[in-house]
Amino acid sequence: MSLVKIAMVGAAGRMGRSIISLIAEDKHCELKGALEHPSCSLIGMDAGEVAGCGKNGVEITDDIEKAFAGCDVFIDFTGAEPTMANLEKYEKAGVPAIIASTGMTSDQTKQLEKLAEKIPVVFSPNMSVGVNLTFKILEMVTQAIGEDWDIEIIEAHHRMKKDAPSGTAMKMGEVIANVLGRDIEKDGAYSRHGLIGERTDREIGMQTIRAGDIVGEHTAMFCTNGERIEITHRAHTRDMFAKGAIAAAKWLKGKDKGFYNMFDVLGL
Repeated sequence: MSLVKIAMVGAAGRMGRSIISLIAEDKHCELKGALEHPSCSLIGMDAGEVAGCGKNGVEITDDIEKAFAGCDVFIDFTGAEPTMANLEKYEKAGVPAIIASTGMTSDQTKQLEKLAEKIPVVFSPNMSVGVNLTFKILEMVTQAIGEDWDIEIIEAHHRMKKDAPSGTAMKMGEVIANVLGRDIEKDGAYSRHGLIGERTDREIGMQTIRAGDIVGEHTAMFCTNGERIEITHRAHTRDMFAKGAIAAAKWLKGKDKGFYNMFDVLGL
């Protein structure tokens, strides 16, 4: 495998630091650029030093053109708003993109699809291999059970997470809804309080927990009279997201323009 030169967008954030540290350990990857927003206090610092993996000679900058120079691919783990704010610059740069930002609306996802008409884009709200295998399992289970089971999704994250439900929970809902011919935006039940009456046959419940330092837990419940199926994924470390993003970067190098996801990366 040839060396993959990577630029990290959000280099000073928790995920950015984790990815930079893992890139340093991977003989097939090299950190080539590190980007942060102009107000970041770490602009001008060495990205490796900030990540805690030792100096690597890559300076954190707020200049996309400088950060992306000579890169094969960039990884963006910043969030929906920063990603959207940079879309025009991403298109102009022409560098293949790994977008792992959560909290994307359907309209924002459509904008990413437009970007993919110009450059290759891998978009996934969760880069974990295990989570994407879970998506595939949910698809298979939903196909098997059909319309007759009640479906609830419960997700839990740390108290600092800003968006709800999580991008992963929304993707779980989308996978299930697509199989059943439903629309998660219309059929998702995101809040229940007071005298709400019986649940409808079409609704997909979406419940959110925010507490402590929970990395990420997602459970899909399929319930019918007399039995239920629970499919759960638990993340114990953020490294799993970072490893998935690096795997996606290796896969994306040399690909044609198009809109890809982790199913493509994993051959699912």
